[in-house]
Amino acid sequence: MSEYKGIKGFQVTTRTEDPAPFAQALADNPYAGAWSSGGSLNQSRSLLGGAGIQTAALALGGDGSPVSAAGTDTESYNGSSWTEVNVLNTFRYGLSGIGLYTAALAVGGAQDPNSVANLDAVESWDGTNWTEIAEINTGRSFMGGRAAGTQTAGLVYGGQNTYPATNVMAVTESWNGSAWTEVADLNTARRALAASGTSTAALAIAGQEPSNSTKNESWNGSSWTETGDINSARRLLGGSGTSTSALVFGGNAPTVAITESWDGSSWTEVADLATARYGPGSGGTNNTSAIAFGGHSTANTGVTEEWSFSGVQPTDAASYADAITGDFYYNSSTGQFKTVNTGGAPIGTWASGTNMNTARQALGGAGATYNAVLGFGGILAPATAMSANTESYDGTAWSELADLNTARGYKIGGAGIQTAALAFGGGSAPGADHNETEHWNGSSWTELNNLNSAREGGGSAGFVYTAALLAGGYDTAIRAYTETWDGTNWTEVADLNTGRNGLNAFGTSTAAIAVAGSPGVKTETESWNGSTWTEVADLNEGRSYAGAFGASTDGIMFSGYDSPGSQTTNTEFWNGTSWTEVNNMGSIRQSPGAAGQTASSGLAFGGYVSDESTITEEWVAKDFQIKSVTTS
Repeated sequence: MSEYKGIKGFQVTTRTEDPAPFAQALADNPYAGAWSSGGSLNQSRSLLGGAGIQTAALALGGDGSPVSAAGTDTESYNGSSWTEVNVLNTFRYGLSGIGLYTAALAVGGAQDPNSVANLDAVESWDGTNWTEIAEINTGRSFMGGRAAGTQTAGLVYGGQNTYPATNVMAVTESWNGSAWTEVADLNTARRALAASGTSTAALAIAGQEPSNSTKNESWNGSSWTETGDINSARRLLGGSGTSTSALVFGGNAPTVAITESWDGSSWTEVADLATARYGPGSGGTNNTSAIAFGGHSTANTGVTEEWSFSGVQPTDAASYADAITGDFYYNSSTGQFKTVNTGGAPIGTWASGTNMNTARQALGGAGATYNAVLGFGGILAPATAMSANTESYDGTAWSELADLNTARGYKIGGAGIQTAALAFGGGSAPGADHNETEHWNGSSWTELNNLNSAREGGGSAGFVYTAALLAGGYDTAIRAYTETWDGTNWTEVADLNTGRNGLNAFGTSTAAIAVAGSPGVKTETESWNGSTWTEVADLNEGRSYAGAFGASTDGIMFSGYDSPGSQTTNTEFWNGTSWTEVNNMGSIRQSPGAAGQTASSGLAFGGYVSDESTITEEWVAKDFQIKSVTTS
């Protein structure tokens, strides 16, 4: 006899807690996440170097078949597939990668597993070619497939310089863009470790001492301090992130899929890799976004996996991996049937953050999420002087850092992330416009090639400091000019359809949105595909000198003035097709700084209210809604 549920109906999952939407989960458990499949490498290999982020990575060298071929192989990842690009000059495996997919270093490595000496060779990648540059002082391998820092400010540590593998090292070397300098040693010598962070704030994680290690050390720019150990001892693991927000995965203990997340004080085990492996390449900026590629499982593999924040808490009794649109379950704690609903505008709110140290408006910003932001330049109170001040926000406090070389405001452009940013354009007084471009390497600003057209009030976009966009603005008149940056030079490309000043842009150099602006208060929105601008759906509320962040299909716009002398708190969400009004800001203002690369996490800081401001607000959006099922 058939059961009723077999004839009509379905099984209902019972849970003790609801899935936690993004805002709550990020606050309660910031390391929740899951691995998903990405495009496989063209060349299967292990013990390779890595650079870049989840959607723009570089795989370099490694142990494949044959070693001499795999060891020079370089591939570039665009978020979905890998492309073979120009090879390294020196074949190697067990090397370290540093930097971004368009601006990287390949450091050290080995060519023979039984070799007495390891390589001291260093090569620099400009997005097209590898060039041999200054060697490290101590030739070695296995300093971590991804080392700390950037192409112009790097840090390598540990490793081995002689065979066998038990001959481990504690040596640390710092790179300033032209030379390597030996600095303070690790407290515990080891090889095959994981690294994360910058040249002034880094982690040295696990490795081989010669036994597998759980040790974790923190670097403050001058010395190493032992801090919270990881849970699973291992070597040859992948790593990504910063000194306060890191992820490690895989490794040989023997071969594992274990993933652990670091919140600045302790490690928590989170979702495993789908493919257990050791010696993968890796990339990523924090513990909510990372990439693992290649490595050795039962054999060398080309498998790529991408780590993303899932919006759910991994410590809950039930697994919420299936918390998707239409999911239906019973909450035994509340006695309610519930559904998971997604789609539409993000369910986001603004929350107060810690005030900046220096009040200002019309400043620049860079950063991936609300808790990893760089703010720079701006107009100082009482709107008569320009600032060169740089501050960094970690979600708790702003810290003052090295100044820009050229003080400026009037909506200075910004691109990149907290530790690798670009500042360009702006003004120092009405009509006194700037074309200077500066690069932030995590500790200082360096002047690069100028814009073709000096201007203020343009809209800027770019997720990395080597690929940016500036649209519109004002010099002697309102302009429609667009320029794109390739890491070396600015190039004039197609103009906006509507010239304007005080507009906003967000996205990348090849996929961006330009919106609002003056004269008057405009609602016009244009979409950039890398070659042309196309007019798309208008904003609901016209405005100028607002703030914005996000991607071309997933953005947030807020504040500004909606008529001369009248400021707004209005916030709107862009879904790639249309604008939707969402929750307003807590503080009215115009000309704020802004940073964030998705509509789920961003920051508004500074601006003008009745005077220059220090006010900071954090935007965090939920991934989904939980609704109780009712009868009617």
